[in-house]
Amino acid sequence: MARADAHTRTVTGLKVALPLVALAILSTLFLLADKIDPEDALPYAEVDVEDLAREPRMTLPSYSGTTSDGAALTLTAEAAVPGTPEKPAEALKVRMELATPDGTTTELNAESAVVDTTGQKVLLSGGVTLANSMGYQLETPEIEASLDRSGLVASSGVTATSTAGKITADTMTLSQDNQTPGAYLMVFKGSVRLVYLPGG
Repeated sequence: MARADAHTRTVTGLKVALPLVALAILSTLFLLADKIDPEDALPYAEVDVEDLAREPRMTLPSYSGTTSDGAALTLTAEAAVPGTPEKPAEALKVRMELATPDGTTTELNAESAVVDTTGQKVLLSGGVTLANSMGYQLETPEIEASLDRSGLVASSGVTATSTAGKITADTMTLSQDNQTPGAYLMVFKGSVRLVYLPGG
């Protein structure tokens, strides 16, 4: 019984002593801490609140997924503006990367993009540049990309450079090669012109 009473007294004492010790430690920390200099405080971000209220947007949105043929697709943007009844949702300053199973990587950059979730497509516009690991550099006003399979279509005229030289054409498509499973082809059509550049 005496041992039980001693245990009870010890527990009761600790219930009082431990909070007091914690208080003492906290007080010491506050006393020893350096004074805060308001000049060293992090500056507030310069945001136009009225502009945000007028046109709300999401910053740095991103999308990544895998197409039905096994390609890795990543889509990022500086900002995304929600749609209205008169205008669809739009992404601004867009970067898209498509890594196909054959090891080829294609990177696209555009001023803006509109995503069609129903049709599983995204239209990049405002001047699109394309570069891929096969050595092609391409410029075109807009490119439509598929989200559910590997596919790019430029139908507004293209200018491209490659190891062979400079190519101009009405259209360009990048898609799976139906004759060779697992391979992908970039095809130029309509008034195709190749200017051969020796040593290019």
